[in-house]
Amino acid sequence: MTKDMTSGNSLKLIISFCIPMILGNLLQQLYSMVDAIIVGKCIDLNALAAVGATGSICFLVIGFATGICSGFCILVSQEYGANNYSKMRKYVANSFWLSCIIAVILTVLTLIFTRPLLELMKTPDDIIQQAYEYLFMIFAGLAVTIFYNLLASILRALGDSRSPLIFLGIASVINIILDYVFIKFFNMGVAGAGLATVIAQGISTVLCFIYMRKKFDILSFEKDELAFSIKDSGKLMSIGVPMALQYSITAIGSITLQTAINNLGTVYVAAVTAAQKIQMIAQGPMECLGTAMATYCGQNRGARKYERITKGLKQSIAVSIMYCIVACAVLIAFGRYISLLFIDKNDVDVINYAMYYIKINSVTFPLLGVLFIIRNSLQGLGYSLLPMMAGFTELIARVGVVVLAVGTYGFTAVCFASPIAWLMADVLLFIIMLCKFPELKRELEGKPDSSYIPVADN
Repeated sequence: MTKDMTSGNSLKLIISFCIPMILGNLLQQLYSMVDAIIVGKCIDLNALAAVGATGSICFLVIGFATGICSGFCILVSQEYGANNYSKMRKYVANSFWLSCIIAVILTVLTLIFTRPLLELMKTPDDIIQQAYEYLFMIFAGLAVTIFYNLLASILRALGDSRSPLIFLGIASVINIILDYVFIKFFNMGVAGAGLATVIAQGISTVLCFIYMRKKFDILSFEKDELAFSIKDSGKLMSIGVPMALQYSITAIGSITLQTAINNLGTVYVAAVTAAQKIQMIAQGPMECLGTAMATYCGQNRGARKYERITKGLKQSIAVSIMYCIVACAVLIAFGRYISLLFIDKNDVDVINYAMYYIKINSVTFPLLGVLFIIRNSLQGLGYSLLPMMAGFTELIARVGVVVLAVGTYGFTAVCFASPIAWLMADVLLFIIMLCKFPELKRELEGKPDSSYIPVADN
């Protein structure tokens, strides 16, 4: 079912929209944790480190795909908020055509360049082959990842955050079962974990597509609405590409940081892998609140409701900061015990390094929470190029730490890299918001223009 976020209690709508996404993210992160536990316990510590060493590359590629799909659906949400359903369907159709092209290009490129990139990152010799096998499986099935993200983004653009949760839950259960079967009984190693992910996501994609065809009358296409349009595709790309590049730019910074971690040795790689698995669960609600704000702002921009946009923005920032304080306290108190799920209790150094990383990052969670809210809100309003500048800022910060500090301060510098990046990005986003919101107010509170095109960058 669709959800209109242009009327009613703003905070209640945002939270109710956000809760299914949080549960879905929790499922995804719990799967990721179980996956790491199965890999770490059923294979060995090197296998865990190998999968962890692929994280930044996965973020680079899958983040690009996720970003471009989310960008396409900004226009879908804006046209839905403006009650322009025919135009909305044209954007949905062209999103599918573009996703087909992107899936082919990304699959070919990733399969060719995965091994050279792992070598460029100085992945330790004792884990590089396993890392390559895992990535090869993931990237061979990249098309299903792209189409699942597109379908889920369309549902969320229409206000339905519950259905993606159900399909994600199904995928997570299938994934965990296949993980254990492929690794424990078929001795497929980390490649089995990658194959399990692709199969599970493929099933989820098919179910999601069938559900949309049967339940969403608003997505019943006329023949002319299915045609490929250069003009509509250009508008989609004008928002989708900057959002995709923002993910990729951030990922390049993460790859640079991962290279520095790889140079420190397998113990540090394993520690950061475990710490990030734990940290990602805590970050999930922040990210979901930001995603909810993208839909909320997109629909309300289409409905030309400026005051409602600013009210929701302030409320979501307050909620995010309160959550971050609680999450920090929980991680500091219980992080060591949670880390034992991934790490053998005898690997004392790995546990200590993981906790050091968790403590430094969790204390600065409010910076990340605010970053998610403002960045996604600006994207939902159509300002796709400007948040990308914040991605460049994060890249500069992480590269700066690697170049200037890791050689002197070692692992401590690695732990501070992300918090410094979040802070610098926040400062820039606040400046952008202060500059753009007066302009947005004049536009939305002025006389409606029938020729309005919901693309805001200039």
